[in-house]
Amino acid sequence: MIGHILQYGFITTEDLENTYGYNHPPRAARDVREAGIPLETFKVKSKEGKSIAAYKFGDIDQLQINRIAGRAILPREFKKALFDSCNGKCDVCNGKFAERYLQIDHKIPYEVGGDITGKQDIADFMLLCASCNRAKSWSCEHCENWQNDKNTDLCLRCYWGNPLNYSHIALKEVRRFDLQWEGEEVKSYDAIKTVANSKNIAMPDFVKQLLENSMRRKQ
Repeated sequence: MIGHILQYGFITTEDLENTYGYNHPPRAARDVREAGIPLETFKVKSKEGKSIAAYKFGDIDQLQINRIAGRAILPREFKKALFDSCNGKCDVCNGKFAERYLQIDHKIPYEVGGDITGKQDIADFMLLCASCNRAKSWSCEHCENWQNDKNTDLCLRCYWGNPLNYSHIALKEVRRFDLQWEGEEVKSYDAIKTVANSKNIAMPDFVKQLLENSMRRKQ
């Protein structure tokens, strides 16, 4: 992408898809921006006359060179403080991992809020396992707020920014939480799954039924 812009002055989403095989061109633009290289987005016409996005270099004064994989460098001690604050668990799935398997993530996606300037506060970050980090990236990249509005308050009210206290998931009226059974708990999971299979009910639906039946009995 960078080479194409250097040669032609800009690149379109059509170029990214047809010439370079990117199925999701905005992700390519995101990668360049996260590498500290400023990009501007503007509209051009495709070969079919449709309005499509194009990218060119932005203000060179905004170039940031103190970055690794697009993020401002965070000290090792910072990750250790995050790890201790969450007891070594992924903030989304609550699974317990060794520190090296957890990744530092902005609660507000980098594409929406950029890097946090000044002193870094662990309250603005979370630790995610690789699986949850990929799931968050996919969900955020397909969110209208991520693509257009870039309202940071909406991100903080989203499941991916605040799993314990949220009102939407990527602007959709959805509620979820992740369950894990570990160690001796796996026996309970296997027992539940055996019953669910005997009733030909998917595990998520069967667990919902168990919870709903329990609530009705208490009422």
